[in-house]
Amino acid sequence: MDMSAKVTKGAPETGPAPRRTRGALVAIGGAEDKTNEIGILRHVLALSITPGPVVGVITTASSIPDDVFSAYDAAFRTIGASDVLDVRVRDRIGANASNVIEMIERLDVLFISGGDQMRLTHVLGGSRALDSIRRRHEAGMVIAGTSAGAACQSSTMVYGGAADDALRKGVVKMSAGFGFVDGVIIDTHFLERGRFSRLMEVGATNPEYLGVGLGEDAAAQFDGDLIRVFGSGHVILVDSSDISGSNVYDLAEGQAVAVSGVKMHALVDGYGYCLTDRRVLGPDELEAQGLEHRIAYS
Repeated sequence: MDMSAKVTKGAPETGPAPRRTRGALVAIGGAEDKTNEIGILRHVLALSITPGPVVGVITTASSIPDDVFSAYDAAFRTIGASDVLDVRVRDRIGANASNVIEMIERLDVLFISGGDQMRLTHVLGGSRALDSIRRRHEAGMVIAGTSAGAACQSSTMVYGGAADDALRKGVVKMSAGFGFVDGVIIDTHFLERGRFSRLMEVGATNPEYLGVGLGEDAAAQFDGDLIRVFGSGHVILVDSSDISGSNVYDLAEGQAVAVSGVKMHALVDGYGYCLTDRRVLGPDELEAQGLEHRIAYS
């Protein structure tokens, strides 16, 4: 049977499949190096297809936006940004302002700082600015965020829950995030603040989500069905998809949760994870996957 494409007479010929244009997405666990080797931010800039990219910094989540912007302005200029824009959005009026949209349209890289992720989603949710960010991301703009700026990237977002006793029904609070990536729940400062129990509670109630616990100065790039890890810290994956049992559905709010069969993986720079197969990829296999990916879109 001839499976070759048929061209209608008079219609333009079909060319090769278009290149994928969506920009890279990077989540950082917080406290990334901004003054010495600046490794993670350097990697973020390298993900842009534009030499000397224009970077925009959103400090909406922070209570000290001037100080935060100053630190990132210096860091990004040091490693080769041609310009660093202060995309200052403090309220919903600003999130719909034309000058903010114009700045976003100029960006090659958007960086979202840490602070309070609920402030981020409250101010930017449903706004013209967020619509513009999504359009630019689909057109190739890199999005990276740290701490709160990482937690907000998933469709469902963790925004609270004391780390010292989070394995109780309903203790971990969740809300809608920006939906840049699906199927995961992102937590930050993960090892440094002992947040294992937060993602275990999330997994007991929502086993389909992969928990991604980002340590400080550690980053995860979401690349199709792959997670690529870089930085000096750890990325902890909490996989509850095959849990063998839990009492969570029998509990009242605040009661202690039992859960068994949770899988955890500790990944470092150069390692990866396949979301489709739910398995860890060593450096050699991850590199091979990346080569196949580049060939597919060349």
